[in-house]
Amino acid sequence: MNNQVVTTQWLANNLDKEHLVILDASPVKTVSGKSSQVTGLHIPKSKIFDLKNKFTNQDSQFPNTIPSASQFENECRALGINSNSEIVVYDNLGIYTSPRVWWLFKTMGHHNVKVLDGGLPDWINSGMETVKKTDLNSDYQPGDFKSVLQAENIVLYKDVMDNITSCNFKIIDARSEGRFNGIDPEPRAHLQSGSIPYSANIPYTTLLDNGKFKSQEKLERIFSSQVKNDEKLVFSCGSGLTACIVLLASHIAFDNSMLLYDGSWTEYAELNNLTTTNA
Repeated sequence: MNNQVVTTQWLANNLDKEHLVILDASPVKTVSGKSSQVTGLHIPKSKIFDLKNKFTNQDSQFPNTIPSASQFENECRALGINSNSEIVVYDNLGIYTSPRVWWLFKTMGHHNVKVLDGGLPDWINSGMETVKKTDLNSDYQPGDFKSVLQAENIVLYKDVMDNITSCNFKIIDARSEGRFNGIDPEPRAHLQSGSIPYSANIPYTTLLDNGKFKSQEKLERIFSSQVKNDEKLVFSCGSGLTACIVLLASHIAFDNSMLLYDGSWTEYAELNNLTTTNA
């Protein structure tokens, strides 16, 4: 496992480490097709990172759109996050929303951030202490976090359309095989399923075992079966969330691309008018 991910034991040993900030990025609502048996529990000293409501552009027509640098900076400061904070982020589904938060911090110029492998379920299964939300401190001293947007990490719709003819990069799609191949429906019922030209399918679920990332060797084999070593990779999914799971897995395997098509299939299908006949 590389230095973008930490284990439950590492976090338990470092709970009192100076400048450490633990962020709980668990989904605010139940995720379609997923449920957590540990809702309402938290790792001690956690801060609630409300990804959907505070760290997403609420004015965007597409879900999960990256916020502005100023919005991200202000919300981080409100959580008491500083420029010298060492951040560990987790969620209550094991590995689900936490890689998106990892990518957001990296894209906002803060590189001292890691994901807890296995998240809260692994923490509990390892016999570690948990607390309720009412036990968490929420009276934070304002932080001095500073956003420095790494705009090169964000791939836009225009870039994707240009790539259909230029083939400058390979898109790695994290959705299920059925959605990628246009067989299974999209969760957004008005959209057709299918895939963007010049893309390959690596469903995020194939990279995990019991909510934890597979070994580096296994991840290398999965990626090598779909892409060449010298290919430039851009990651996509339905709305830019689970794509970050595959992006982080690629870092564990090869330490490579940070490029995310943030609008993902939802934006591509909407702007190409790929809607269902009964929409």
